[in-house]
Amino acid sequence: MRIDIISAVPELLESPLNHSIVKRAKEKGLVEIYIHNLHDYTTDKHRTVDDYAFGFSAGMVLKIEPIDRVISKLKSERNYDQIIYVTADGKKFTQQMANQLSLYENLIILCGHYKGIDQRVREHLITMEISIGDFVLTGGELPAALITDAIVRLLPGAISDETSALLDSFQDNLLAPPVYTRPAEYKGWKVPDILLSGNEAKIQEWLHQQSVERTQKLRPDLLNPE
Repeated sequence: MRIDIISAVPELLESPLNHSIVKRAKEKGLVEIYIHNLHDYTTDKHRTVDDYAFGFSAGMVLKIEPIDRVISKLKSERNYDQIIYVTADGKKFTQQMANQLSLYENLIILCGHYKGIDQRVREHLITMEISIGDFVLTGGELPAALITDAIVRLLPGAISDETSALLDSFQDNLLAPPVYTRPAEYKGWKVPDILLSGNEAKIQEWLHQQSVERTQKLRPDLLNPE
């Protein structure tokens, strides 16, 4: 898999994409992640990527020309399954969406910044718009890193125990059950006896029931989707 991320502030992506599971997936050759600095695709001496909005609107807007240049260059080199723009007014990102995106070969993720991007980019170049929630951030770099992490950890071989990803929260619209590790007792706080019983069938039954109960308590909306 290949993921190309376009950003006006690429430094914000350095840490989250170079550690832990994402780093190991890159080292195993499971994914290639390339960060493209939008300033490298400008033509003026100041390397300007933004400008004032028409219509007296407040805030700066990312210009269409450098965005078009980098996307056009990438598309001339390979086919992309989706060209994603991360934006607060996009479709809400879910585990099911991550599952689907993990099946693709090539993705572009465009990070907005300032007030956003020229609307013509959204109309003519973008194929998918994603939001990570009903709030606004300074830019799309953190959401892009979040989406990338959610996708990469699903790639076969990215996690040593591949069944672990299948038991994550939101798979099958359920929250994950509680997890415990050693010691079995600490300060009088005990691990549930069922988990120490060695009875796999009973343990799986208990874990599923815990998932259902936690979902009913914490996220009942998942059990009754609109």
